[in-house]
Amino acid sequence: MLKIYNSLTRKKEIFEPIEAGKIKIYVCGPTVYDFCHIGNARSFTAFDGIVRYLQFRGYEVVYVRNITDIDDKIINRANESSEDFNVVVERFTKAFYEDMKKLNLLVPTFEPRATEFIPHIIAMIEKLIKNEHAYVAENGDVYYEVRRFQSYGCLSHRNIDELESGARVEISNIKRDPLDFVLWKVAKPNEPSWESPWGLGRPGWHIECSAMSTRMLGETFDIHGGGKDLIFPHHENEVAQSEGATGKKFVNYWLHAGYLQIDKEKMSKSLGNFFTIRDILKDHSQETLRYLLISGHYRSSLNFSKELLQQARNSLERFYAALQDLSLSAEELIDSPYEKKFIEAMDDDFNTPIALSVLFELAHEIQRMREKDKNLAERHAVLLKKLGGVLGILQDDPINFFQGKTDDWEVLKIEKLIDARNQARAEKNWAEADRIRKELADMAIVLEDSAGGTVWKKG
Repeated sequence: MLKIYNSLTRKKEIFEPIEAGKIKIYVCGPTVYDFCHIGNARSFTAFDGIVRYLQFRGYEVVYVRNITDIDDKIINRANESSEDFNVVVERFTKAFYEDMKKLNLLVPTFEPRATEFIPHIIAMIEKLIKNEHAYVAENGDVYYEVRRFQSYGCLSHRNIDELESGARVEISNIKRDPLDFVLWKVAKPNEPSWESPWGLGRPGWHIECSAMSTRMLGETFDIHGGGKDLIFPHHENEVAQSEGATGKKFVNYWLHAGYLQIDKEKMSKSLGNFFTIRDILKDHSQETLRYLLISGHYRSSLNFSKELLQQARNSLERFYAALQDLSLSAEELIDSPYEKKFIEAMDDDFNTPIALSVLFELAHEIQRMREKDKNLAERHAVLLKKLGGVLGILQDDPINFFQGKTDDWEVLKIEKLIDARNQARAEKNWAEADRIRKELADMAIVLEDSAGGTVWKKG
């Protein structure tokens, strides 16, 4: 029985989809003005794992992750580089897709862009004005009137009077209330703009997701996800907009991923304490980074460090060592206690740390059975690869994993040295065998001798 922690109610709830066997999920995607950092990747990877598990459990999943392709940050970047905003958008959207592919993230069912939904955004704003949840200010901007929505603060669990006391005092009298937020911005000179009933302008950030999600998934859908930093104001404003326009409950389950931190401080571009995905992949494999990102529970904060990356690599080596030299075409295990324990862990709000501990038990069992019952070991190995796939890991060939990207000429040199060492060992020339091992070690090559022969990996 799947239980999900719902940010709206602040408790775990038994998951019941609106439509039996089908789940509709919307996850806030990137604003494409820069390369994606690993803090962003933590959230995207978490929801990729959630979607994978829901599919594994037999649900038909309609997964929508948007692209914000019009925003102040994009316009500022375009102005800084003296480029058209579309050029900036296309460059960083392409980079985002490349990075997500490297992290082995599933391609969502749909990836809408905000600028493709301008007519739907305008229609929703018109509905909000008609329902007296929004107003046109003197300068032509359109604002959402927060106090007209009685449930405002329900998602972030904040009292509206407390919010007002902490709000910045407005210099102008454009807004009726400091808490009101913009739905449509009047165009400034040389900015991207679209025709609207209120003149040339562009949408505010919050309204984009309300329009895209309800248009693609319906006025009420199952799951909405994103990072914890989006709970307020972005997701809170989405609730107000969507329910103010439709009069219906917007989302049944709200899921939020915890922060990736450095020195216990949230990783963010504004603080400058971040690494891009590309920074990390210069020195570490894609799978190592993905493992690190799923090693903590998705709701918990995860403190990033180079040491944690090394631990992730070490963990993967244990798994791939268990898979090495075994056929992965064996008959699948039926009613395995390991699979049942894995499902129990993931059914408990997608608890990947516990699920990974089950995989370690399974890997240990494979090594224990390797010499006693190779057929049974191989059947367990098939299961390990299958369950690893649910988490988006362990899909590489063990040899490829250990040897990594190695040029053909380097492979030839390594294999010649190993042959020479084996010959020296056969002749009991231990000094020469040790000399060759040291030469390989200086090349960062680690040897593992077994009854089946000598295998090598990059250390």
